[in-house]
Amino acid sequence: MERDLAGEFEAERPRLVAVAQRLLGSRADAEDAVQETWVRLQRSRTGSQERSGDGADPAAVTNLGGWLTTVTSRVCLDVLRARRARPELVHDEAVHPVVAAEPGPEAYAEAADAVGTALLVVLDALGPAERLAFVLHDVFALPFDEIGPVIDRSPTAARQLASRARRRVQGAPAADPPTRGRRREVVDAFLAASKEGRFADLLAVLDPDAVVRSDAAAASMGSVARIDGAEAVARFYDGRARALAPALVDGLPGAVWRHRGEVKVVVVFDVALGDTQGDDRVREVLLVADPERIARAEVTRRPGLTVVWWRDPEE
Repeated sequence: MERDLAGEFEAERPRLVAVAQRLLGSRADAEDAVQETWVRLQRSRTGSQERSGDGADPAAVTNLGGWLTTVTSRVCLDVLRARRARPELVHDEAVHPVVAAEPGPEAYAEAADAVGTALLVVLDALGPAERLAFVLHDVFALPFDEIGPVIDRSPTAARQLASRARRRVQGAPAADPPTRGRRREVVDAFLAASKEGRFADLLAVLDPDAVVRSDAAAASMGSVARIDGAEAVARFYDGRARALAPALVDGLPGAVWRHRGEVKVVVVFDVALGDTQGDDRVREVLLVADPERIARAEVTRRPGLTVVWWRDPEE
């Protein structure tokens, strides 16, 4: 029996409108985004080569609701980016409650209304990727494993974007000093052990499941696209960090490599904090060397420290 995609889509429509409305702050834009999702669903079904989501045939997708959420979110991300480029496209429209078409999706409407008009003023100050990560996770409870691909980020990076957005929404400082201090100590210990070739000490600050990821530019400069496991990471970094200098990356401890005074590589550390300070470990190391992305970043220098704030179009 052929799958009734139209019927399944209509059943998901109230939830999709709720998601899009909270992402865009406009009922009209939300309905347009959901309609575009329907168009992309039809294109995928008829075998169009245009990108319409994750590239899969929706008729073969087990979780169609998740597929539709991904596509709708990507459409909303495109709209938010267009607004950044052309502010005149922003609709000055009050946010109205989402009315469910039938009993059942009311819960999604209630979740959508958790973001009120006043909060939308704060959300408008967030970058598109921050906004998506925050709303999809904190309002609609999507896991970061699903949010990451939508905004072309790793789950860890999506988590950091949502956390940064949450702090701005709550009016909290950019980073909690005691927590940042603990993270700095772990990163400093990692860099010192790496520079001095102390393999055992390097291994001691790594999570057993530690991973290193490098973007294409960093890999072309001699890094490895991906390294898994504490021992493999320690072997790779044993004696290699001599040229790295300490940095703050989006308010968190990191490192940079400079060539002729210019930042060429930014190193981002994800530190897992344990129950005690002695249990803190480096969980992930991300190397970013994309010259266009680094050129867009705001880079300043303090005595003994480089400060990097990403300013990507999607952030």
